[in-house]
Amino acid sequence: MRLGCNLHAPGFDPDEVVATATFLEALGVDSVWTGEAYGSDAVVPLTWVAAHTRRLGLGTAIMQMPGRTPAMTAMTAATLDALSGGRFRLGLGMSGPQVVEGWHGQAYGKPLAKTREYVAILRAIFERKGPLEFAGEQYEVPFRGEGASGLGKPLKAMMHPRADIPIYLAAIGPKSVKLAAEVTDGLLPMFWSPIRWKDVYGDSLAGVDVDRFDIAPAVDVVVNDDLQAARDAVKPHIALYVGGMGARGKNFYNDLVCRYGYEGEARQIQDLFLDGKRAEAAAAVPDALVDEVALVGPKGHIAEQLEAWKACPASTIIVSTPTRDAMELMAELLA
Repeated sequence: MRLGCNLHAPGFDPDEVVATATFLEALGVDSVWTGEAYGSDAVVPLTWVAAHTRRLGLGTAIMQMPGRTPAMTAMTAATLDALSGGRFRLGLGMSGPQVVEGWHGQAYGKPLAKTREYVAILRAIFERKGPLEFAGEQYEVPFRGEGASGLGKPLKAMMHPRADIPIYLAAIGPKSVKLAAEVTDGLLPMFWSPIRWKDVYGDSLAGVDVDRFDIAPAVDVVVNDDLQAARDAVKPHIALYVGGMGARGKNFYNDLVCRYGYEGEARQIQDLFLDGKRAEAAAAVPDALVDEVALVGPKGHIAEQLEAWKACPASTIIVSTPTRDAMELMAELLA
């Protein structure tokens, strides 16, 4: 099992980013990952890390597809991969309708169809077998629709990118996980349960070659001799997603927690969060859910918890933590 680490975007301090990246590289961490929502982007800080390291894998978790055409994403990926000596891993995601329509000004539309076509265009650009021509339901290249000048022509990438730049997909719904297994090289799930994954994703991941397909969940890690305090430190993050990342009836994280068997708790968390009672929403997150999807508590307790993760098909753990001692512990336990 490989060890990755999330670099958190808000309020980037350039010196701190370099210090963290070089610390992680010296620790033997396999990869670092950056994300974006509606603040800083994922690519610029990762480029900063690339310039100050030599071995670390560099992943986006995620680049939002609605914010970029497939060709723009391919150019960015190829450029960063070339400048980093082949270290880039392209993590993609649709985001949710609140961000897609409220920030990017794009119709949310049909996310599965968009994703399938988006990835197909990326592959065609990376493989560079000929000028790009694509006629799909969601994307048409060259564009010949209403308002077209008629002057567009098929083009081939001027760069010669690595044909096998790894593509990952952020997904937690059974259909999107199945799509990721079909058309990409890896999965970036949140709130992965090493003990319930088969109940939720068994059909979606049936037949997947785990030597080829990298399942890389993001995992909150909190080291604290006080187990309850460690759990409580993670609960606001879970409550934010289960309660606030979406509307009633359209929250993918809430749906996931329901599939894990916490229907009543998920509804209560969402009701409290959307009513502005964030502290109460965090308090409503069950200890059992925290123990399933995070690694928290004293060092010995985390070591025990980690056995379930080692036994599941996840091949990379992307740690989300603000502390170096947690990364040092994870590096020790996964050595």
